[in-house]
Amino acid sequence: MAEDRQGRVEGKVAFITGAARGQGRSHAVRLAQEGADIIAVDVCKPIVANTTIPASTPEDLAETADLVKGHNRRIFTAEVDVRDYDALKAAVDTGVEQLGRLDIIVANAGIGNGGDTLDKTTEHDWQEMIDVNLSGVWKTVKAGVPHILAGGNGGSIILTSSVGGMKAYPHCGNYVAAKHGVVGLMRSFAVELGST
Repeated sequence: MAEDRQGRVEGKVAFITGAARGQGRSHAVRLAQEGADIIAVDVCKPIVANTTIPASTPEDLAETADLVKGHNRRIFTAEVDVRDYDALKAAVDTGVEQLGRLDIIVANAGIGNGGDTLDKTTEHDWQEMIDVNLSGVWKTVKAGVPHILAGGNGGSIILTSSVGGMKAYPHCGNYVAAKHGVVGLMRSFAVELGST
């Protein structure tokens, strides 16, 4: 059955954040298998002080590029923090210039740092979570969607949330709030862009 779907994004270009490893790498490799070229960005450095998950590295992003190239697809990579709109826009603009178009946005970059109850969460930890997991998603789509609209062929916008976007959990209220926001963004983008 999987072979029936091969090539379904042939000739398209996907912009993926958090692409150095994990889900982002998986999205990049799968879309390359299906025929897409890739614009892959990742911060490639630690941004959260209190996490048990090690940060991605430039070597991780290079490995993603090698995996995509292994499927005979082109890839543009950049080390970009999704909190930096200007850097995101520059990366996607350069990627589109090199690869010719944009059809798919995968806003996948995110962080997690549970531990405190909301009343004990620091303002810094709250803001960092919202800035990466919610504002970073909005900035990713904002940077990429003009290219999809300019192409005139429609496209796909994929936002990575989690079960935390649908229900609450203790000791990670900032994460839950951000992921609920991602679900709201998805619904709003669908209403605003779905008919264009």
